[in-house]
Amino acid sequence: MGVNVRRAAPRSSLAAVLAAALAAIAGVATACSGGSAPVDLVSVSNGGCGSSWHLAGPGWHTFQVHNAAAENAEVDLVNPANGAVYAEVEALGPGTTSPMRLNVGSGSYAFRCLFEDFDPLTGPTVVVGGRVRGSPAILPVTSNDLLAPAREYHDWVAAGLSTLVRQTAAVAADVRGGNLGAARTGWLTAHLTYERLGAAYDAFGDFDQKIDGRADGLAGGVDSARWTGFYRLEYGLWHGQGARQLTPVANTLAADARGLRAAWPTMQIDLIDMGLRTHEILENALQFQLTGHDDYGSGSTLATIGANILGTRELLAVLRPLLVPRYTGLPAVYTWLDRLQTLIEATRGPNGAWLSVSVLDLSRRQQIDAACGQALEVLAPIAVITEPRRT
Repeated sequence: MGVNVRRAAPRSSLAAVLAAALAAIAGVATACSGGSAPVDLVSVSNGGCGSSWHLAGPGWHTFQVHNAAAENAEVDLVNPANGAVYAEVEALGPGTTSPMRLNVGSGSYAFRCLFEDFDPLTGPTVVVGGRVRGSPAILPVTSNDLLAPAREYHDWVAAGLSTLVRQTAAVAADVRGGNLGAARTGWLTAHLTYERLGAAYDAFGDFDQKIDGRADGLAGGVDSARWTGFYRLEYGLWHGQGARQLTPVANTLAADARGLRAAWPTMQIDLIDMGLRTHEILENALQFQLTGHDDYGSGSTLATIGANILGTRELLAVLRPLLVPRYTGLPAVYTWLDRLQTLIEATRGPNGAWLSVSVLDLSRRQQIDAACGQALEVLAPIAVITEPRRT
């Protein structure tokens, strides 16, 4: 997986995901001009956060949230007792109005405003009576909440990188010795080790492109002298290139793995990536592995998806204490990961060899596509549920 596709999702799409997680419909911030003020207008500023508003009763309701301040704002509708978020509007510019729609249930509500360069501000509490269930509220995750999972995951990656160094050194030794059959076997083992480290790719910086970059976009494509890493070595090993030509490629891969391991103690994973990567690892697998795009001759992209599933599970494991009380859809995540993993394992030949995506029949391919798509669907809310927030 090349670094060119590992990017954070835009905040607008994250807001939409949160809305789905809250069973509410998110609005898109739009500028409003003219006309009389709607009855459900909620005006916010750095001097008061929704100081005058009311609810006639439970049910679906749309607030028109207006930013009367000179700064951008994030506006949340929260349970004032614990800060759990019912709905939110992000990136609300000065003088603009955005709809916030949700199913209001019985309980306590208040608007919380977060303006740039100002402390969070919570407005008055409004109580809706009765025993009506509405959109659920989700407890916000703070940066402090994510520090322990990030440290645990950082240590796990460090162990994986040590394994990677040993494995790439063995592959390089096989190539230098002309043992290309052994090098092919060792190549797959080492590549799967790297592919399990999915949440750390952005933290790897330039090392990711050196170690696992594609030929896409390079002048000369697969013949580019600038192309290095696993995929370059794969191309050579499965396209008849000999030990003399591949020795510098294998040596460079081993050296880059050593360099990454040496640099890793000073590298940090962006806390927002902890939850985001639970979705993006498999999103990249769907786009590049399941399509066969990243097959440079070994036919091992299905094996790579298996490694990506394991990488996703590891990330879920460190985030699980935060997710269990916040995400009721978590059991479905494991159900669909299990389903996808079972389908992937079933593609192996009678001798245990991995089949190429290109030889799968249509029915099996569709089953894998569907399971991967559904896994992505239930993974999606995690990105925003675990997005670090000010409280």
